[in-house]
Amino acid sequence: MSEYFEIAYAAATNRLCLFTGTGFSKAVSDNQAPSWQGLLEELCDLLPNPEEIKDSLFPEDKTAQLSLEEAAQVISIKLSAIGKNIHEEIAKIIGEVGLDDEIEEIEEFFSNRSFRVITTNYDKLAEKLTGENSCQSITPGRPIPRSSANVKVYHVHGSVDSPENMVVTSEDYFRFINSDSYFSRKLSTVLHENTVVILGYSLGDTNLKAIISDYKGFSKSHVIGSNIFLVSRSVVDQHVKDYYSHCYGIRVIDEINAESFFRNLNNKIPKVAGITERSLRSIRKVVHDGFHFKEAFLKLDDSFYRIISSLSAEGLSLNDARVVEMLGEVIESKRKLTLEHNAWEQYEHLAGWLVYLASIMEIQGTSIEDRFLEATLRSMTTMRKEYYIGYSWHAYKAWRKRWPSVVASNRVLIKRHIEDNTSWSDALALVNSLEA
Repeated sequence: MSEYFEIAYAAATNRLCLFTGTGFSKAVSDNQAPSWQGLLEELCDLLPNPEEIKDSLFPEDKTAQLSLEEAAQVISIKLSAIGKNIHEEIAKIIGEVGLDDEIEEIEEFFSNRSFRVITTNYDKLAEKLTGENSCQSITPGRPIPRSSANVKVYHVHGSVDSPENMVVTSEDYFRFINSDSYFSRKLSTVLHENTVVILGYSLGDTNLKAIISDYKGFSKSHVIGSNIFLVSRSVVDQHVKDYYSHCYGIRVIDEINAESFFRNLNNKIPKVAGITERSLRSIRKVVHDGFHFKEAFLKLDDSFYRIISSLSAEGLSLNDARVVEMLGEVIESKRKLTLEHNAWEQYEHLAGWLVYLASIMEIQGTSIEDRFLEATLRSMTTMRKEYYIGYSWHAYKAWRKRWPSVVASNRVLIKRHIEDNTSWSDALALVNSLEA
């Protein structure tokens, strides 16, 4: 799966950031870590008449009148009245949460790789996962380390190390959203400079959505592919995927839990790590020195994913005329490879490359639009749903499997081009298989 290649490449080149929320803490603690509402309900148990306040703040039969941070503000006021501090009580509860015994793949990754973690969790589970790997825990209210470490964990909402600085109540959130703090700046910087994998987190936080929206505007103006992934253990509806992609530039990997995600990543990294330096040298020669990729390299299935990943690692934009020219040549070269005798493997590769490119950037209006559509027409008119001599069954499978991941605007673009240029039934059926 090309997404795992991309994420593994980022990990191998020290450009990966994990963005973790409550769901991740629950996953690595065998559900010991409470949900946000569960934590607030546990705090209610410290108050006189806890059931009454729970029923008021978290009604089961109707919509709650207050958001969770507003509910936290109410609970904070009531705790203060009996001499308790909400931040300190949360630190006590969270401090008791430990790691699950059966998360070997997650521990394998955390203990052997260099990466960053940005988390809204108060717990120190990410730090515990690193084992003997060098790790820095960075939280508001504590000095910021100047030395280097393999793993850096940024607690943007604070941690149990400094309870008084945790972002809990609506008052805390207001201060956090309206402050130009080191942590808000760091979060924005990491989104621009790294491949980001969101684990156990929703997009409900207003501040985080604002920062991701800022990133999306940057990515569109520079015509770069999105580098943000949302990993979900449940199925994500196609309309929601399109929404995430359009509004925030987020690609979704769904129906997978945290342990399985890291197993796939761990399996991919060794191969990717062996080619990163070579691929970076190659992309520099091609883009900066006028070299061309060898045909033997372009015949490989993963060569295009290496190219895209190395462009990102090198910080190159598709607005760069040299990059645009290079990608156009690569796509055209691959199309020509399908013209060779018995080049069925190349048909499958071409389909995979095109659908991948269409899933990471909006094609319309870019300099590669015409070549992309020409190659797409070639690919779709030489594929067939059923096995048939002279047509590629595997190319059809590649398009069919990944068609839902294509950016919605690209599905519209491709659909119109196919309908205007061919009557090939399998191509028409494919482009009409989803509401564009």
